[in-house]
Amino acid sequence: MRQAGTGTGGALVAVVPVAVPLLLLLLLARSPPAAAGDGQKSDARLVSEQFSQAPQKLAFYSWYGSARLFHFRVPPDTVLLRWLLQVSRGSGPTCTNVEITVYFRYGAPPVINPLGTSFPDNTSVQPSFFLKMLHSNASINISHPAPGDWFVAAHLPPSSHKIEVKGFVPTCAYIFQPDMLVVRVVEVSILEPDVPLPQTLLSHPSYLKVFVPEYTQELRLELQGCASNGSLGCPVRLTVGLATLPGNFQKVLTCSGPTQACHLLLPSPPWDRWLQVTAKSLAGPRVSVAFSAVAALTACRPWSVNFQHLLQSSPNQSSNASTGLLPPTPSYQDLDRRGRVGGGSFCLRSFPVLREDVDVVSVRFQPLDRVSVLVQSDMPSVMRLNLNTGMDSGGSLTISMRVNKTAIANTSVVACVTAASPLLSFNASLSCTTGIGGIRPRDQQALWLPMTRPSSSPAAFFQGHPLSLSASSPTANLIIPYPETDNWYLSLQLMCPERPEECEQASVLVETTLNLVPCLNDCGPYGQCLLLRRHGYLYAGCSCKAGWRGWSCTDNSTAQTAAQQKAAALLLTLSNLVFLAPIAISVHRSLLVEASVYAYTMFFSTFYHACDQPGEAVLCILNYDTLQYCDFLGSGVSIWVTVLCMARLKAALKYVLFLLGALVFAMSLQLDRRAAWNTMGPCLFAIVVMVTMWVYRCGRRRHCYPPSWQRWVFYLLPGISMAAVAITIYTSMMTSDNYYYTHSIWHMLLAGSAAFLLPPREQHTKPWACSQKLTCHYEICKNHRDELYTVT
Repeated sequence: MRQAGTGTGGALVAVVPVAVPLLLLLLLARSPPAAAGDGQKSDARLVSEQFSQAPQKLAFYSWYGSARLFHFRVPPDTVLLRWLLQVSRGSGPTCTNVEITVYFRYGAPPVINPLGTSFPDNTSVQPSFFLKMLHSNASINISHPAPGDWFVAAHLPPSSHKIEVKGFVPTCAYIFQPDMLVVRVVEVSILEPDVPLPQTLLSHPSYLKVFVPEYTQELRLELQGCASNGSLGCPVRLTVGLATLPGNFQKVLTCSGPTQACHLLLPSPPWDRWLQVTAKSLAGPRVSVAFSAVAALTACRPWSVNFQHLLQSSPNQSSNASTGLLPPTPSYQDLDRRGRVGGGSFCLRSFPVLREDVDVVSVRFQPLDRVSVLVQSDMPSVMRLNLNTGMDSGGSLTISMRVNKTAIANTSVVACVTAASPLLSFNASLSCTTGIGGIRPRDQQALWLPMTRPSSSPAAFFQGHPLSLSASSPTANLIIPYPETDNWYLSLQLMCPERPEECEQASVLVETTLNLVPCLNDCGPYGQCLLLRRHGYLYAGCSCKAGWRGWSCTDNSTAQTAAQQKAAALLLTLSNLVFLAPIAISVHRSLLVEASVYAYTMFFSTFYHACDQPGEAVLCILNYDTLQYCDFLGSGVSIWVTVLCMARLKAALKYVLFLLGALVFAMSLQLDRRAAWNTMGPCLFAIVVMVTMWVYRCGRRRHCYPPSWQRWVFYLLPGISMAAVAITIYTSMMTSDNYYYTHSIWHMLLAGSAAFLLPPREQHTKPWACSQKLTCHYEICKNHRDELYTVT
């Protein structure tokens, strides 16, 4: 299997050799729906390819990071895209049939909301295209997909918020792998502007494409001289455009009347790309249809500010471009009210925009040499935002506009944010769509894929995002999560719905703030913005705390109140004060090493949970990861020294095991601090050592050890019971909702069990006595000679 890159996205896909599985061969062998030919041979112009990625283990959904993302790149001239979705699961008793949700989107990761939470205000979100799988395998077909980046995301049902100890309870692994199979055309006829291209349809469709350059105002496609078996008539279905998800913005022209010509008019077609055109005969089998296809482009002449001084500036002066300190630009007086300069007509004002890369998935856009944008009524003012690097679709595009109230007293400013091409004509309904045109002789029809949800304007190539400014609402904001990889355009125009004559001499300056940010407001005080990665592709998501939910942690429907947050912080921190009991008992019984370990655990557990709180109730004295590591290390070593202390080993052996155990814990927690056996393994070894020593004493003394029934009833049994309850709570009862009090109980039970299980002091040691200084090397084992035989 050889690897192949996929362009700007940076993801890797695998091109499968000819020897693919039988199922895939059967799928590929089928001709695409557009190429079916009434029993005829398959179209020789079509070739098949397959792409795949490494499978991933699915997780139950709790936030966007729970979804597994796959990044593919569809090659140009693809007429059929088939997704083959494969799911495999383990064979354990916990493995059952679960519903798997799979999302598809073109140009950017899908924006999903399985929990039904609310988005931030002014957020524009399109419904996601998704598929629910109840079986192990499924497939989906997309005709005429758009070339470029495609994303697939999958997850299990929403999680139960139960905190499971890794490796302690057997879980079921659900493995998901999507395969992308494409059928593309290797022979495509190119439509040159104003040049008729003769075509003849019989059993197979004709594949055409026309290049739409930048600043194209209108595209007109016309079928001329149509004849079916020599008679008049044009039974042809013309499909223009490419399918994207979640919306399908194709245009379909059906010519079936007794006429020799029909045409399709497309205002504001997508700029600077090839537009795919497919012509299919609607006549019966073995009926030929002949026609000539003609494409006519209407150019749009932009009026833009002249920045020749940028090219003529010295290197020292060029540094001012990043700060916006540029020389003045030509005056707007050069442009008259009819949009003419020197006799030439214009259709838009183009404002050059400076793109400043700030950080990963963080970009700042600003107009060159000015903050405000001049808006008039005769033509739209357009700003282009370059988001086509392939690494800009993993954040959120934020647009903020502001206007002076006095300057817009009797007028209003309407704006439209679109991808691929700007909106060049604002109509009375203020519809924010591109590519709406007329079709003759019959009205247009929209082809929708199964299970897709149509946008509000199915006739448009692209559905935009509208904004408006007025005296009553002088500010407007828009948030677009995960914008598609493309050139985005902000179009603004002055409107006077009541008195159009007032707009003829009016002009308004609009201040704009345009940014691409990883997370909106850095997920707020109750969330954390995390940068996620899939191969070379980076995208951001918010992980929320304290019951807050939503895309940017702004949904407070289940949020904790300030009093609840303070109570949770106090419970999790003050519950560690119970460790004062085993510390005092250890010092009283001259177990200074054990007391030091308990003090270490109490200190770092207290400040770790003080740092782990959201909102205002947070205090971090060290790095969060450092505090967490020290807390986990202290908990494990505390159990280790307590159990070994109960074994009543010789001092030299006991302290050697103390040190070795601490080193083993440090190593295992560095490997994976949340794995259950990294902590339970050393602790079980300590219990084996303790039981071995107790059995040895029982055999030597011929009676049970410890011999005192009071020791069993009042110390060992309560301590063991508290430890058992603590382990039960820690492994099976904790959830994200009850964490603050169940984990506090775990703290108290752990400290309480250590206080009960610590062995009594030795008979020759006085209470609160400090260790005597060793006067010679041989006094180390002086008072421990008979330790194995001492009855305590």
